[in-house]
Amino acid sequence: MSYFKFLCVLSIFLLFSCSKNKELDNEEIIIDTTEIVKPEYGFGFELNNYRVERDTIKRGDNLGLILGRHNFDATDIHIISEKVKDSFNIAKIRAGNVLTLLKSKSDPPKLEVLIYEPDKMGFNVIDFRDSTKAYTVNYPITFKTRTIAGEIDGSLSASIAKGGLDAGLAHKLAKSFAWSIDFFKFKKGDKFALSVREKYINDSIYVGTDEILGAYFEYKGKDVYGFPYSKSGDSNPDFYDEEGKQMRTMFLKAPLKYFQITSKFSKNRFHPVQKKFKAHNGTDYAAPQGTPIMATASGTVIQTGYTSGNGNFVKIKHDGTYTTQYLHMSKILVRKGQFVQQGQTIGKVGSTGLATGPHVCYRFWKNGVQVDPLKQQLPVSEPMDKNDLPKYLEHIKPIKQDLDTKLNQKFKK
Repeated sequence: MSYFKFLCVLSIFLLFSCSKNKELDNEEIIIDTTEIVKPEYGFGFELNNYRVERDTIKRGDNLGLILGRHNFDATDIHIISEKVKDSFNIAKIRAGNVLTLLKSKSDPPKLEVLIYEPDKMGFNVIDFRDSTKAYTVNYPITFKTRTIAGEIDGSLSASIAKGGLDAGLAHKLAKSFAWSIDFFKFKKGDKFALSVREKYINDSIYVGTDEILGAYFEYKGKDVYGFPYSKSGDSNPDFYDEEGKQMRTMFLKAPLKYFQITSKFSKNRFHPVQKKFKAHNGTDYAAPQGTPIMATASGTVIQTGYTSGNGNFVKIKHDGTYTTQYLHMSKILVRKGQFVQQGQTIGKVGSTGLATGPHVCYRFWKNGVQVDPLKQQLPVSEPMDKNDLPKYLEHIKPIKQDLDTKLNQKFKK
């Protein structure tokens, strides 16, 4: 192509391009600036349609006072209270909880819906639109089983928390295993496993442990299993071992929850006050002044009083075979003739009588003879009914398998 022809083609192209750009410059460009508002929902309401406010319940508040703060007169309050009294428990609202108020967007705003959340499990609604009505919404609850295994490192509660479970379970376990395990005698490195059923809201929000399903402890070189189970016709579960033997014995291991044994049963002990050797027919448990003293078994109080040697004391007859006595109390909390339950507080630790410091001297009689309670083979309360045993063994089978699997995985047995 000659140079002249090239210049002609280029000129035509440039002329066409400029013409097109002018057309684009003159074309009106429309931009849509409309804001798209996505609906926001809560408590079953489209919140965008309301003015949302919060109101904290104050001490002494009742429904009338709350409604009064939001422009309801006395007549309206009376009518509303009568309508909702069977559906909305006004007496159970607690100071510090928050109310969610949905008000109209009109001027002045009018309260249309009141929402109260008593806990995580759901909420109460009073709907003032049209005709006033009240109702409760409970969130869907799901349960999940979780099993952990670990080693005792410090306290049991800390060891459980380290495994990701609620540390408060340690107290429940200590109470359930109190007849088989002294939780103060765990050694560092002792193994344990725990299976629980946990409660969740909407399958995602954890709200706590619903129930202990089973537990294992390595204690003094032995394997100790425990599973809660309710016998036929009994709604309160007891703990049984893997063979169906009840773990609860007739007697607690000690009259105190927290203690230190400072002197054991002896036929020839040097008395720290009288400064001579003599029989010590009891076991001394040292504890801080005022520590609750528990009855180690159910029975009837046959004697209370004070002597120069025993100080304040309580004596309990449990059956035709066993009697116990608790000495040196700072305070007696039961009376003669009173029936007391196992674990019930009967007095407080003190140092009355012949005592060098706060403690309880625990004395134990079998068939009228004082014996060492720590060496007694104490009877279990009640054996499992033979009709319940097959069902129980079938019930605990998968739970025990979960515990053993976790232990094997953790410690590669």
